[in-house]
Amino acid sequence: MQTILIIEDEPDMVLGLKDNFEYEGYRVLVARDGKEGLERAMTDDPDLILLDIMLPKMSGLDVCRDLRGRGLETPLIMLTARGQEVDKIVGLEIGADDYVTKPFSIRELLARVRAQIRRGSRQMAQVRPAQRQAEFDTFRIGDLELDFKKHKAVREGREVEFSPREFDLLKYFIRHRGETVTRDQLLDDVWGYDNYPVTRTVDTHIAKLRHKIEPVSTDPQYIITVHRIGYKFLG
Repeated sequence: MQTILIIEDEPDMVLGLKDNFEYEGYRVLVARDGKEGLERAMTDDPDLILLDIMLPKMSGLDVCRDLRGRGLETPLIMLTARGQEVDKIVGLEIGADDYVTKPFSIRELLARVRAQIRRGSRQMAQVRPAQRQAEFDTFRIGDLELDFKKHKAVREGREVEFSPREFDLLKYFIRHRGETVTRDQLLDDVWGYDNYPVTRTVDTHIAKLRHKIEPVSTDPQYIITVHRIGYKFLG
């Protein structure tokens, strides 16, 4: 039985979500504030997290940022109110896989939940055992040492700051090194949903990565552009 963790403080919303997901055969866990949600996400090993942005004690954005910073890759869908466009964008940038705007259709939410759980299961099945270990191992790109377990990057004894999304991109490139990957693949597999509205965001993140890992960002050695297709990692 798959487990869903709902981090939400509105009693009526919690009751409606819990009833619907239990009816669909899911095991449901509930946390009523951000701090409790963070603890349960780390200890109870849910298959998916539904996370409200506006929470007591700790905001949903801070919960998401903390979870991704600790290396937790559980699929995460954020629940946002109308008019919170900035929060949606920030949530996606710090590691949320999808978002749903309140009020929402329960059928749409169920479909998004099933899609995220399938995607997470498929990605794990596609990664060979040795590659799975690399998720929590180290990797070296030139003089940059990456520790994916600690989400830490060091060059010549000095820490280089990477966002959770940049670590996700690097992990994806390392898994697929030597392969040409399209922007759509990156959006689907790294951002975690199929129709991200601004494909230019991939190029923006690649540019930031190049500034951090390439000796000369304008003449890249590791993340190579494949004209009209996407990118290839040669690390």
